[in-house]
Amino acid sequence: MKTFPKGGVHPPESKLTAGCPTEVLPLPKSVVIPVSQHIGAPANVIVSKGESVRTGQAIAEGKGFVSAFIHSSVSGKVSKIDTIIDTTGYRQTAVFIDVEGDEWIESIDRSEEIVTGISLSQEEIVKKCSASGIVGMGGATFPSHVKLTVPAGKKCDVLIINGVECEPYLTSDHRLMLERGEEVLIGTTILMKALNVTRALVGIESNKKDAIEHMTRLASAFQGITVCPLKVKYPQGAEKQLIRALIKREVPSGKLPLDVNSVVHNVGTAFAVYEAVQKNKPLFERIVTVTGKSLARPGNYLVRTGTPVSRLIEAAGGLPEDTGKILSGGPMMGKALANTEVPVVKGTSGIVVLPKSDSSRSKAGPCIRCARCVSVCPIGLEPYLLMTLSEKGLFEKAEQERITDCMECGSCSFECPASRPLLDYIRLGKSTVIRMARERVTKK
Repeated sequence: MKTFPKGGVHPPESKLTAGCPTEVLPLPKSVVIPVSQHIGAPANVIVSKGESVRTGQAIAEGKGFVSAFIHSSVSGKVSKIDTIIDTTGYRQTAVFIDVEGDEWIESIDRSEEIVTGISLSQEEIVKKCSASGIVGMGGATFPSHVKLTVPAGKKCDVLIINGVECEPYLTSDHRLMLERGEEVLIGTTILMKALNVTRALVGIESNKKDAIEHMTRLASAFQGITVCPLKVKYPQGAEKQLIRALIKREVPSGKLPLDVNSVVHNVGTAFAVYEAVQKNKPLFERIVTVTGKSLARPGNYLVRTGTPVSRLIEAAGGLPEDTGKILSGGPMMGKALANTEVPVVKGTSGIVVLPKSDSSRSKAGPCIRCARCVSVCPIGLEPYLLMTLSEKGLFEKAEQERITDCMECGSCSFECPASRPLLDYIRLGKSTVIRMARERVTKK
């Protein structure tokens, strides 16, 4: 079975909610919508305090090419525009809206009818994705219209749709494929038209047999789309690893998938593109997995952006007494939340509530030179060396050792028998090296 050849680990899957159909989370009394829910420049707020807004209305305009529009997820009145601490732990601007019903803008098609015919041109699709605020739904949140704009001198001959969902616990993509598979494939066809390609591969790990069977059956009616089962191995869903597994092309250090004539989009992104192009619906809601071994009712929920995480935890039965940590995202790459009032954003794939027994770190010991961190690194780096260089402040040497190639998958820390904080120090070194590189460019 197909997989990437280098490194990887097998953490416990803990897919507790794989069999839980998606439930619609009731609207909260108020939402807090950050204006930076994407990689790139924050959007500019275009509403003011006291203004009434409707569901789907643009409230912040993308600033520059690498940016994204932000839309209201509810109808109501803007109570204030202020700063908040978001899921990443950074302070940013947000629009606060008091909910007053759920009145959608008229242009959104709210019918259940699946629209198959694609009337928009290649250029119109890209513009629609931009205006609808579509970003990568797998967690990276890169503005999708940028990926769909192939620069002069580059070409793309294959579209890869990422349905791997290799992070433990998370099942939102799994449920999306089971429940909205046809729309995902129509979205894939739209993306193919935007990129002017005739071939698309949908990669799904073999632990989702029902999704593989369902999507394979549906794909038989779509020209050029093939569903590809993949071996279960983390981080199979990372772009470079998925490309290597499916089409055997190696993305060089510092390069992008387009440099090997491919583009990767998440299944959630394909669905969002379908809704934008076929239903005129901007991106303001998504499926979020709310899970944990001690939760009373873990599940998958369709959630409006701006909804506080506390509402999701309440829907899942409330915060267990043995809670040790709450993560936004999965346990391998997710980030711990300081509080539960942070809002759901476009990139929120899951909320994982870990008990104390699973969230406390073991005491770090000395490196025993076992090289297990090296053997599991999917990029081929030397994590023990990168940690040492970062710890000692030798950032120039860390840059030479390709620290910026690290995808922060956490495989090294997971595998280390001495419980050394490899990823923590690598993140420190990586961010420092990136800042140094920017300063060099500024000085020129």
